[in-house]
Amino acid sequence: MRYRAPLTAIVAACSILALAGCDIRSVPPLESPEQQALDASPGPPLPEGSAIEEAGTNAPNQEDDTKLKGTYRPDDKTAKERVPDIVKRGRLIVGVDRSNNLLSYRDAASGDVRGFEVDIAHEIARDIFGDPNKVDFRFVESSDRTAALDNGTVDIIVRTMTISPEREKEVAFSIPYMTTQTRMLVLTSSGMNSIDDADGKRLCGVRGSTALDTIRERAPRSDILITRSWGDCLMALQLNQADGVVVDDALLSGMAAQDSYTSIVGEPLKTENYGVAARLPNKDHDTRPLLRQVNSTLERIRRDGTWSDIFDRWLGAYLDEPTLPSGTYIEEDKS
Repeated sequence: MRYRAPLTAIVAACSILALAGCDIRSVPPLESPEQQALDASPGPPLPEGSAIEEAGTNAPNQEDDTKLKGTYRPDDKTAKERVPDIVKRGRLIVGVDRSNNLLSYRDAASGDVRGFEVDIAHEIARDIFGDPNKVDFRFVESSDRTAALDNGTVDIIVRTMTISPEREKEVAFSIPYMTTQTRMLVLTSSGMNSIDDADGKRLCGVRGSTALDTIRERAPRSDILITRSWGDCLMALQLNQADGVVVDDALLSGMAAQDSYTSIVGEPLKTENYGVAARLPNKDHDTRPLLRQVNSTLERIRRDGTWSDIFDRWLGAYLDEPTLPSGTYIEEDKS
């Protein structure tokens, strides 16, 4: 396409060069810009590693009503007797999340890992070493939690892992360290007040989370954006790539703290408990003493008020303090 001078420039040139006999009536009309097809996928790309599950594609897994196996009761042994290899190593290796605000996240200013779950891990280290800082944190994706335990990358996982009969087939849990209620986060201006308003909308959940089956069951006519992290779900909500995020209210509180234009809405959809996860005990890797050590700490922080202090520090501004259920302990043969 040949370059055409703007009409204003031509007029200006003619006024200066009037003696040259320039006549704007002889200037041909400006050419229209070339037509371009509309972008079929406007806006930023979806979060890396995410996928969209169309409504009705997968039926929710039937909830297993099998009674929980429970965990291992603390004994009267010392940490050195229970977990000698960890004591000898000099640090506890804990799998956490890097972006769950208020629960476990890397502080951008200091570079430190902080949050409610991080403080729980520090208390476990305190009872093993007498020093709460003898912890190495490893960032683990939600879908990689079991593998990280099985391959020895971490000793324990403290990462919003819900205790359930299905998961007890893969990992061994402590007593609960947090009780949560599943709800939904939306943009306050959306007009959505509950999951009943989600028909034809797109809801977000993380791969490997129990929230996906909650969405499939409670919002069967909603597409699901499945991401790698809850931070990705919040970003998708902010970019209008999702209309709501469905997960435990503890996680939603961290998102609401980051974005004042969001609101947690609707009645609780489910009540769940988080547990510290360890590798399933077997003849080669007996993790029962480690679980006794973890449970000893969890019982201690409930008893001495430390748990309430940690909850108030991180979540008290957003949630009422829950009443934690008593631990279910496995009846072991004493003979």
